[in-house]
Amino acid sequence: MTALAHSTLDTVTARGPISEAVLGRLRGHADTGPADAAGAALPTVTDVVRDDDVQLSLFLLYASSYGSLPGLDPDLEWDAELIAARRILEEAFEAALRAQVPQPESPEPTVDAVGRALFALAAADTGPSLSRYMAKKATRDNAAEMFIQRSIYTLREADPHSWAIPRLHGRAKAALVEIQTDEYGGGRPDRVHATIFARAMRGMGLDDTYGTYVDDVPAITFASHNLMSMFGLNRRLVGAIVGHLAAYEMTSSIPCRLYADGLRRLGYPDDVTDYFDEHVEADAVHEQIAGRDLAGALAEDHPELLDDIMFGASACLTVDGWMGGHILDAWQRGESSLRTGARA
Repeated sequence: MTALAHSTLDTVTARGPISEAVLGRLRGHADTGPADAAGAALPTVTDVVRDDDVQLSLFLLYASSYGSLPGLDPDLEWDAELIAARRILEEAFEAALRAQVPQPESPEPTVDAVGRALFALAAADTGPSLSRYMAKKATRDNAAEMFIQRSIYTLREADPHSWAIPRLHGRAKAALVEIQTDEYGGGRPDRVHATIFARAMRGMGLDDTYGTYVDDVPAITFASHNLMSMFGLNRRLVGAIVGHLAAYEMTSSIPCRLYADGLRRLGYPDDVTDYFDEHVEADAVHEQIAGRDLAGALAEDHPELLDDIMFGASACLTVDGWMGGHILDAWQRGESSLRTGARA
């Protein structure tokens, strides 16, 4: 694939006045306060979920909490101006999601009822199947783009959901820790899922440094990651991050098998397919824990969180469906799904 510029905080390109102000503040030379920029620009935004400026800005603000981009000053993690901008953007993002994402009917707040409702919600998902396209039709160009698109989340896999650990108690906390232990390799650094994905990227000839492709991915890719970060970092949304994880795990095993099949069809070796092979078995176990022991137990212990658990699950399926639809539509037109149009 054509080499793309490695992104650090200093090389990320602003996509509008909000991200320009956020980048300026993070770099230590802001001309306009990020909160003022957000307040002035948001009234002109027609679709917050798909707006490049809004979603890049949120991504950068969350990156400060993760410490995920080179050049981020840890002293700015709780900078009042940046937090104020984040709150303004989060309010608009959450409102847009609440308006656009279907709110499923909530079941009885019992382990069994919630588990069955979440599995039914996942089974009813009719979003575009990027994995089926990868299995049967995708080219090597498409495969490389798929890895680039996924790198925004998967090189940080599990981290957004881990924010929920200190916010849970009892059965739900134990279930989440059980899932996350597997995600982080069960004590084996080489089996950390993000590490396995990084190895697969190298096998594809891609740069596995986090943030390399920030300038190349579209707003909807950031939105998928920002959704998790917003749910995870806001304690009042703990139900939503739990529901998100449940839906994510329930819709991972079969697609991962199809991704692995497609990569083998294209002739890629085991170091590229290993990440997807790992998830075929792991997520088949995780979906049961996430649906019942985590989400079901949380709803049973805290019925007031049930609506948000269902909303988080629906938001996962919906937003990831939008992201998959963007990628698949581009490929079916014979175009790149990346903003830069870079191809293998």
